[in-house]
Amino acid sequence: MNLKLYVWRQAGRDDTGHFETYDARDISPDMSFLEMLDHVNEQLAVSEREPIAFEFDCREGICGTCSLVINGIPHGPEKATTTCQTYMRSFRDGDDIHIEPFRAQPFPVIKDLVVDRSAFDRILQAGGFVSVNTGNAPDGNAEAVAKSLAEDALDSAACIGCGACVAACPNASASLFTAAKVSHLAGLPQGRAERKHRARKMVAAMDEERFGSCTNHGECEAVCPMEISTRFISRMNREYLQSTLLPT
Repeated sequence: MNLKLYVWRQAGRDDTGHFETYDARDISPDMSFLEMLDHVNEQLAVSEREPIAFEFDCREGICGTCSLVINGIPHGPEKATTTCQTYMRSFRDGDDIHIEPFRAQPFPVIKDLVVDRSAFDRILQAGGFVSVNTGNAPDGNAEAVAKSLAEDALDSAACIGCGACVAACPNASASLFTAAKVSHLAGLPQGRAERKHRARKMVAAMDEERFGSCTNHGECEAVCPMEISTRFISRMNREYLQSTLLPT
């Protein structure tokens, strides 16, 4: 396959940035998208040009760092798939592919396709944890958890924090991410003791990072590689309302 790439290049967060055009030649349909970028970078290195900066870690679809906007869609054209698990057979020979970083004010560009998503870390630091003493491992199994609650917690805990929800949302809202982190602890015995403080602090941290408000567009769920449901946003809103109205 031969492709034409339009890649966003930006030397740093204070630079304007621009698109540059590259020819990706002899691309195997069995390559992943990141392997294709590796191949292009090898060609750039041979010609003594600066390689394209992009982020990755596990390349197994579980770390969330491979965050690119491909032809206007976070993570690319395949549903419920991260960038690293998007394969070039999703494209056709001769295609034009536009590659950009996630676009959101709380995600400033570090270089080229790499963005700073430490805003998510600060939201988690505000309350995405259990700090009460829950005893040893055997004690954690002493209280029975209903199957429906356990499955609900696992569904929300599947969030890998990639930020695709923010990139897809016209408001750059982090509500789906924050809701997933609030919800996966709220229904479990270990997390109930701090559920009111957790919702209030994490929503406040999200607002401090200047993410936008959720207006129910549903774009976040559509691009989420883990298919996190927007119903968790309703859960977070309920948790937050209860934390502000009911005594602690």
